[in-house]
This record gives sequence, C-alpha cells and structure tokens, in this order.
Amino acid sequence: MSVQDLTNAIMQGISAGGEQFLEGTLAAVLPIVWLMLLGLHLGRPYILTMIDRFTLRLGADLLWLVYVALRDLLIVSGVVMSFMFFFPDVVTTDALPLTGGLAAVALFAVLLVKLTGDPDHNLRDFRLVTALLGLGAILYFVPYLLGVQSNAIAIGPFVAISKFLVTNTNARWAVGIGYVSVALLAILGAAAAAYTIKTGGRAEPETTTEVAEPSAL
Repeated sequence: MSVQDLTNAIMQGISAGGEQFLEGTLAAVLPIVWLMLLGLHLGRPYILTMIDRFTLRLGADLLWLVYVALRDLLIVSGVVMSFMFFFPDVVTTDALPLTGGLAAVALFAVLLVKLTGDPDHNLRDFRLVTALLGLGAILYFVPYLLGVQSNAIAIGPFVAISKFLVTNTNARWAVGIGYVSVALLAILGAAAAAYTIKTGGRAEPETTTEVAEPSAL
C-alpha cells in the first residue's frame, strides 16, 4: 500500500466516522426537540398566565418574545435536522423511525401555517397548528418507541412489528416514504414561495376569531 492509498483510507475513515457521528447525534437530539416543542406549545396558557402577573409591560414583552422565538426556533431546527430522513443512503443504514420524514413534513406545514396565518391570534390557525404538531408527534414517536427503542427487546409477534417500524430493517418502505415526504415537502415549499411572491412578504388581514394574547399592563 502506497502512502497515497493510506492517506485516502484514513480520510475516508474520518469522513465516514464523522458522518455516522452526525447522524447519530441528530437521531438522539430529535426526540428532545419534539418534546420541548410540544411542551412549549401546550404550555402556552401557562406563559400567558405568567405574563398577566407582570407589573411592567417590558417584562411581559420580553417573556413573550423569548417564548415565541424559542418555540419557532425549535420548529425550524426540527425541520432542518429531519432532512436526514430524505436521503435513501441514510435511512437504509441507520436505525431511524420509519415515518420520521412525514413528521418533518408536518413540522414544515406548521411553518407554512405561521407564514400564511397567525396562530397566536387566530383560533382556527392555532387549532390547525396544534393538530399538525400532534400528527407529527404521533408519526415520529410511535415508530421511535415501538420500533427503534423496542427493536432489541421485542419478543414474539412484536419482533416483526418492531422491524417494520425501523428504516434499516424495512428499507423498501423507508425509501418509499422518504420519496413521498420529499414530494409533499416540495408542494408545501412551492405553496410558501407562491404566497410570499403574491403578498410580498406582508401578512394579509385576518377577520376570524382571536385567541388570547399578552395583555397590556
């Protein structure tokens, strides 16, 4: 083996190891992101109650700003980190939730609702965001718990179910769902682009029922 061959082998090993480390890290962090996101969304009444207790408007505004920024940042982060579900070589190699790509589509749909509406003031949009987050959580955590986490301890008929819900033991379905997710993501992205071009980035006026918002103190 020449020096060049040895160098290439070392570089390939480092590259492959780094890729596996990144994918493993994303797979480990995504459940935490989902839990934090659901907690922040469902904890909205608590935040509003805390805001009402502030004696200074500045404190209330800062708390609301931090809450909204953290919540929306987690949504964007979840979508970005879920891009690994769209690559066939990743889903066929790593043990990932089978419907994780569809969960990412649900998260992206939440961003689309936030772009075209105002879930913090519009009750219909708020309910739609809640439904999409609930759907995404089901699509992610059901195969994650019953498949990825139960794969090593499943017995009897649950072994087949567990293997079916994991991407690297059900490659055909995993790749197919990945392609479907990419198609849905492209449709939602096109809708977002069309809306932005149509409105010029300005929100359209809303006339529907409002939900609670931080009160002026």
